[in-house]
Amino acid sequence: MTRDPSMRAVGWARTLPLGSSVRTARDWTRGHLATIGWDRTAPGVADSVVLTVSELVTNAHVHAHSDAQLILTWDEECLHVTVHDSSPLVPEQRGPDGDALGGRGLFLVDALADDVRTRPCPRGKDVTACFRPTRPGPRG
Repeated sequence: MTRDPSMRAVGWARTLPLGSSVRTARDWTRGHLATIGWDRTAPGVADSVVLTVSELVTNAHVHAHSDAQLILTWDEECLHVTVHDSSPLVPEQRGPDGDALGGRGLFLVDALADDVRTRPCPRGKDVTACFRPTRPGPRG
């Protein structure tokens, strides 16, 4: 698929201080998903986006002990959900362990998103998940 070079992305960003409610991040995200119509045209994917935001912001607060910078970018092909935190430690995805009470967040995000990438940055890391409004079929 060739992209139109004049196409521009739209985006939104919000800082969620350590100790702020993850619900704030979910509600904020739902509002922006409504502006691009996903609440009507792709409600299942919108729910996956909101769950991903919840997981990634929780990871930033609980595991990185950091504020979370939440960035949503829509480029007409993919909604990129990025959460930046100040920890240099790149998270490790763990498989489901029936005895563990936690540690499944990235496993869940990977199952929900079309693509997930983690990138170290000079002042922490970014975790970005890509969501397409329509999916060709099950991933595998």
